[in-house]
Amino acid sequence: MVQNITLSIFSKKFYILLLALCSFFPANAQDSLQLKLGGALRFNYNLSSWKDGQKKRGGDLGFDVFRINAKAAYKGIFLNAEYRFYSEGFGGGFLKQGWMGYNFNEQDQIHLGLTQVPFGIQRYNSSNFFLNIAYYAGLEDDYDMGVKYIHTGESFEYQLAFFKNAEELRFGNNTEISPNRYSYDIAGRNKEINQFNGKFIYKFGKNVKSRLGLSAEYGKLYNLDTEALGDHSAFAAHYELTTEKWNAKAQFIIAAHQPKNALGESRDIVVMAAYGIPYEVAADFNVYTFGISRNVPVAFGPISGLQFYNDFGFMQKKASDFEDSYTNVTGVMITAGNVYTYVDYAAGYNHSWLGGNFVDDFSTGNPDAKWEARFNINIGYYF
Repeated sequence: MVQNITLSIFSKKFYILLLALCSFFPANAQDSLQLKLGGALRFNYNLSSWKDGQKKRGGDLGFDVFRINAKAAYKGIFLNAEYRFYSEGFGGGFLKQGWMGYNFNEQDQIHLGLTQVPFGIQRYNSSNFFLNIAYYAGLEDDYDMGVKYIHTGESFEYQLAFFKNAEELRFGNNTEISPNRYSYDIAGRNKEINQFNGKFIYKFGKNVKSRLGLSAEYGKLYNLDTEALGDHSAFAAHYELTTEKWNAKAQFIIAAHQPKNALGESRDIVVMAAYGIPYEVAADFNVYTFGISRNVPVAFGPISGLQFYNDFGFMQKKASDFEDSYTNVTGVMITAGNVYTYVDYAAGYNHSWLGGNFVDDFSTGNPDAKWEARFNINIGYYF
């Protein structure tokens, strides 16, 4: 009870301080409104090893997403938003990100709204269309509702953030979160609340640039049935190397969830949701990822560049009777003007989006599972 009261008082003081900052900092730029609109239209072809009918058809080609991006700035306050329209089967329309910001100076800024959680290698810990395995457990390219402070120095970067909750769409007293979202968040009878994040990066090297970092996350899990607070935490160590043509990413994550579920419900499993569909994930796990890519400039008609890559991910589940999950994606991104095409061969073992039983591949898994694969081409025009 004392902890709940403390968090509530902290939240109120934090928001009062934020409003005061926004009110009293002087405007230092953009005396007239600046607005930039953009977006993308993408189509997708896939041929999956576990879909017999699709194999007989030679795969399927269809609509992937249409998105609108908006950036604006006025009197020192700026905005960044992205809204995506998927088919009904993948969640329909939803906001991927949407936040307001303020630049204190060239190195320091603050974001408020649905903003990216500062955790691990960013913007992505992968090069392929499918991202890496941590994304499917809510630990890559995640966006939540809160406030974030960013410092970007010559040798050091750090980010500190407080998130009140994941994006909330229903606002009911006892309502589960909507699965119609981009980021994977805790769903079902638990909700993420009052989450703190910290991330630190040390940068070094000139021709061979390195980014060595640590990330930490801690927050509460509110159970709708018991009205009790559990918690969740994650820690990551990460390293990224970049040269003129090469990029390498390596990351290690420890994650744990302790929900206060109703009697009879497993505490070894949590439910997560995105793209309109929930599934189970092991409550406690480690994730190991490694990716490498190489840029190759070319001059062939409109094609100006190729990026070859391979991204590997391994989810080691702590429960002794759970089967681990793996993924490996090999592919190339083709750049031709405003058109970007990902050609991927994505393989998975106990991976919900790559064969098997979608519901529990990332939780209990199947010891008799076999590697499944999807040949995938995603073509997008970005404007």
